[in-house]
Amino acid sequence: MEIGVPKETKDREYRVGLSPSSVRVLTEQGHSVFIETHAGVGSGFSDQEYLHSGGKIVPTAKEAWSRELVVKVKEPLPGEYGYLQKEQLLFTYLHLAADRQLTETLMESGVCAIAYETVELPDRRLPLLTPMSIIAGRLSVQFGARYLERQQGGRGVLLGGVPGVKPGHVVILGGGIVGTEAARMAVGMGARVQILDINVDRLAYLETLFGSRVELLYSESLQIEAAIPDADLLIGAVLVPGRRAPILVPRHLVETMRPGSVIIDVAVDQGGCVETMRPTSHTNPTYIEAGVVHYGVPNMPGAVPWTATQALNNSTLPYVVKLANNGVKALAFDAALSKGLNVKNYQLLHPDVQRDFPDLVP
Repeated sequence: MEIGVPKETKDREYRVGLSPSSVRVLTEQGHSVFIETHAGVGSGFSDQEYLHSGGKIVPTAKEAWSRELVVKVKEPLPGEYGYLQKEQLLFTYLHLAADRQLTETLMESGVCAIAYETVELPDRRLPLLTPMSIIAGRLSVQFGARYLERQQGGRGVLLGGVPGVKPGHVVILGGGIVGTEAARMAVGMGARVQILDINVDRLAYLETLFGSRVELLYSESLQIEAAIPDADLLIGAVLVPGRRAPILVPRHLVETMRPGSVIIDVAVDQGGCVETMRPTSHTNPTYIEAGVVHYGVPNMPGAVPWTATQALNNSTLPYVVKLANNGVKALAFDAALSKGLNVKNYQLLHPDVQRDFPDLVP
């Protein structure tokens, strides 16, 4: 099969869909991989490395897109819509619930779109979302600590505090992968940490990880209202697979936070769980609203592309191989991969996305 790897076009998105080592695996199985020139440079991979791995370098995005299977990292942007082809396989992150225009465009194009974030194992784990969730969770505290600095518009709070001065207070909404990794980093820095989640079993599991170092609370409106005004750093880590994130923090709660506090909403690529949050970019990552610093970059792992590309490829490569070897038939015998199918034959097929766009369902 011919496989295309275009260069990512999202603002400062330096990850790449396939690493040279992944290209080697595919070419050794007889597939042809066409990589847009300089697609891997941001992740530390030169065109020469791809050539050495058996790949073929093409000079334009169009030539990379003109293949049976296209492997990317982020969703197609409007400038790429014209490259979509009928019955082409597209394998990437899509997050359609937060993007009606992209959803309609994919449907109109006739492309077969499979989303990393909805590939789901029988035990409900999301194997292709997990590596980026780990990275985003860890980065959320790293970035939060930076933007709490006074020079960045923050309160001037050191999360770990110092002897004689209390540490910063980190509130994390959601105890999944993102929330757990955020807590791991915040605890390591010495912050006071609270996690709120609606799954009591998950809270019990988190107690085995953190013991008394993290305060674990059942997430309901009164608890959220009590925790947020005192938060120096609020991290939104809410995930409803395939669907738009629920708004857990309305504007009036944001207005109760101290000036210079920071909100990092990792759920922004699914619409965000904070009412005042809107998507930003790596070029302009923050804005201030109600006196609070808001960080809403939807592709946070793009800040560490050398790590993120390899972590992502470790998980996506087995599925890419299945698609390359079998085409769309791979969906028939791989139940996890079939859960990733969002759009095919001009129809929106994923049930969770359908619930967000009921008018697009026949």
